[in-house]
Amino acid sequence: MAKRKPYWDRLEEIISKAGHRGVRVLAYSELQELGLLYRQIAADLASVREDPMSQPWAAFLNQLLARAHNLIYMGQGARPSGILGFYRREFPQVFRRTWNYTALAFLIFLAGGLAGFFTSLADPSFQRYLLGPQMSDTIDRREMWTHSVLTVKPLASSAIMTNNLSVSFTTFAVGIIGGIGTVYFLVLNGVLIGVIGAACWQAGMSLQLWSFVAPHGALELPAIFIAGGGGLLLARGLLFPGQLPRREALVYYGGQGVRLALGIIPVLFVAGVLEGFFSPSYLPVAAKFTCSAAAGGLLLLYLTQCGREQRRQALSEQTLGLNPKILVDDRRGQPAG
Repeated sequence: MAKRKPYWDRLEEIISKAGHRGVRVLAYSELQELGLLYRQIAADLASVREDPMSQPWAAFLNQLLARAHNLIYMGQGARPSGILGFYRREFPQVFRRTWNYTALAFLIFLAGGLAGFFTSLADPSFQRYLLGPQMSDTIDRREMWTHSVLTVKPLASSAIMTNNLSVSFTTFAVGIIGGIGTVYFLVLNGVLIGVIGAACWQAGMSLQLWSFVAPHGALELPAIFIAGGGGLLLARGLLFPGQLPRREALVYYGGQGVRLALGIIPVLFVAGVLEGFFSPSYLPVAAKFTCSAAAGGLLLLYLTQCGREQRRQALSEQTLGLNPKILVDDRRGQPAG
């Protein structure tokens, strides 16, 4: 460790010199040194990971290599195929590296949903206060409030997409205030779903409600959880920077959060189309739940499998010394050693 520490310090020195201006401020010799040090320290990381007693060093090297990774890619120009590559590889890879934040967002939402459901059952006035008299009266008459969507499908679909994007990006962005805003929006949306679920259950309308929610909800709800995970990543960088300077931690974790927020845009687009045209339709309930299972299954397949083959190929090439491309470890959210 002591023999390798000067090389780690040298890489950190180069990264600090580049700062937010990127590789353009580095001399040619420093650029060469950056690439060499990156490969050497990636090998150090692989060795350190094999020693259980060296885990603190492994965490340090993970973060150091992540900063070098960001520095190198900061200097790359945009390519026309970049957007397609982002959705084919980078977004699902980032999701897999940060899935625990999305899972935490889901648990927060679920807690809000359960609280809303049981509070609504215990106190009907709370239900009426939250839903408003008009919607409460509609449910009391055992009528769904979604029929009006059918008469203005294109307009409704556009409005739904806009609202979904607004809710998701807000849930992500307010993570910058220490995660409080993200937690608030997740709990609030969970409470609303819980209250509506309780009201419809009491009115004997659970099947109508969930057959309406299922087709688009299989995409919309996971997208909100992913946005919430991005907001929690922002909070992580701000509150728990670890061994990174707070500013750099915010850039690193915030960068992952931004990728999550951008990645869900097509998902919300499809969810808006389903909610405007398919969910409120008079199609059989079985067809709606089949659509929900298909949409949710495809999303799960996309998030868990896309980008894996490219990464395996790149790892093989790097092992053979054929590809100097910087790689990122799917398991840890850090560059691979």
